[in-house]
Amino acid sequence: MALQTSNSPRGMSLASFGQSVARRREMLGDIAMPRNSGLRRTDSKIALLAAIENVGGSW
Repeated sequence: MALQTSNSPRGMSLASFGQSVARRREMLGDIAMPRNSGLRRTDSKIALLAAIENVGGSW
C-alpha cells in the first residue's frame, strides 16, 4: 500500500523491499554507521539506558 501522501499509485511489499535492501547491501558492502555519542541525552533517556543495563540488557 502506498502512503496517502505519495503521488505514486504503486506500493512495495515488505518482501520486495527486503530483497531490494539485500541487493543494495551486496553491491555496496556493509556500511558501518557511527553510533550516537550521547552527549545531549535527556535525564529520562539516561535513566532508561541505566535501567536496561541493570537488568543485563545492551542497547
